[in-house]
Amino acid sequence: MRRPSWLRRRIYAGWGIVAALSFTETISWGILYYGFGVFLPAMRREFGWPTSVLSGAFSVALLLSGLFAPIVGRWLDEHGPRLVMTAGSLVATVLLLAWAHVSTVVPFYLVWAGLGCCMACVLYDPAFAVIAKWFWRRRRAALTTLTLVAGLASVIFSPLNAWLIAQLGWRHALVVLALVLGLGTVPLHALILRPAPSAAEILAAEGGTATDDASSTSHPERSMELASAVRTAAFWGLTGALVLSALLTATVSVYLVSYLVERGMSVLAASSVAGLVGLAQLPGRLLFVPLARVLSERFATPVMFWLQAAGLALLLLFPSTAGAILAVILFGIGNGMITLVRAARPAELFGSARYGSVAGVIAFWATIARAIAPTLVGLLVSHWNGFALPFWLLVGAGGLAGLAAWLAEWRAAQVLRLRLSA
Repeated sequence: MRRPSWLRRRIYAGWGIVAALSFTETISWGILYYGFGVFLPAMRREFGWPTSVLSGAFSVALLLSGLFAPIVGRWLDEHGPRLVMTAGSLVATVLLLAWAHVSTVVPFYLVWAGLGCCMACVLYDPAFAVIAKWFWRRRRAALTTLTLVAGLASVIFSPLNAWLIAQLGWRHALVVLALVLGLGTVPLHALILRPAPSAAEILAAEGGTATDDASSTSHPERSMELASAVRTAAFWGLTGALVLSALLTATVSVYLVSYLVERGMSVLAASSVAGLVGLAQLPGRLLFVPLARVLSERFATPVMFWLQAAGLALLLLFPSTAGAILAVILFGIGNGMITLVRAARPAELFGSARYGSVAGVIAFWATIARAIAPTLVGLLVSHWNGFALPFWLLVGAGGLAGLAAWLAEWRAAQVLRLRLSA
């Protein structure tokens, strides 16, 4: 008896890559990124160091992550993901164990400097590069799947980290988390990750041929070198939009609770409202593809950045709890969409062959902005004695981000012509 066609059809191996990275990204983000804030109070109590000293180590990690991103991106283009992502996870595991034993400032900063380099090797940017090279027609679906799963990292690991600290103390909690990170990511990165197949194989697996849709901006065989990409207005428009968005995102993540408390909320209520940012990103990511279909890329991409700015403006204009909740949800939806813009548009505009190099340069500038934003905004808050004026400046920055994104999409046709003539 002949089997039905859907039974005979093999599942594309790229979806195994997506599944593995969804799992490892959730663990890596939950421990390496979201863990720091949860461990901060316990370390402050034990060490007695100022909060600025402790948080400075995390800023150093973000800065080094941005500096290291172009190097990692080029390695991914030239050699594939297995070695760099496996090594990043393994070194991060060792550094977590080292963190569990620090007692002075210098070793603490050295550990976080190393973890910053590891972040460049294992967080979203290398994972996006892997998926961009494995998919063409279904690239957005694959990236959406990854970010939907990994978007649960804070929901899962923030309470887990807090529970481990309460049960074991922060040092022993780090030992447990090091084991989770090592066992949960190193084997998958070492055994599952590999270079993407050829363009013809990708197209065949997705139900097409190598000549299909030759005019598509996401055709995997028509890619631009980094040197060519950085000479386009589309590259700098997209980079500028993502840098300005990073300023907003980093500021809100650090200061939202403080701002809401200043407006009269209790710490518990403010924390609960702030937690909605992460949850609202999930429907934002689900709306990413439908919005682009309804509005077209030229208008959809700027709208995503303007949603983020509108959320912050709403927060300033309506001081009530209901207004704050609505504002935070709107901000989170925009933020969730922008994550996918950062993941998908470099490949769609410039091709996938040099995605790692192109996205690495964009990540460099965005990460620098993310690292300096808390300090910069903190200085402005101290100077103007409040959050209102600095936040309104950020609303303006969000508006400019939308305009920069519109410029990038307006010049996308030029990029396509350059790629087709290459």
